[in-house]
Amino acid sequence: MNTLLNLLAVLALAAPLLSPALYGALRERRIDRQLAAAARGGPAPSGRNPAPAADRAPQRGGARSAARHRGHAVHRAPTSARAGERAA
Repeated sequence: MNTLLNLLAVLALAAPLLSPALYGALRERRIDRQLAAAARGGPAPSGRNPAPAADRAPQRGGARSAARHRGHAVHRAPTSARAGERAA
């Protein structure tokens, strides 16, 4: 019985300590998926309340601006013109 109570006490202490970290990790994964979808030009993955494109207000800057504001690095594949400039 003491073992069960000790286990429950440890879980009761661990849950509030770990929940902010788990929430943050899940939020970062969601943002990364949205940025990857925006970079591909495809539709954003469905979230809790995805608004249709017609209902959304136009945004300035797009995915690159959003990535800069969140502190993420933005990676772009080189275009053929840029690849030619580097080779020459």
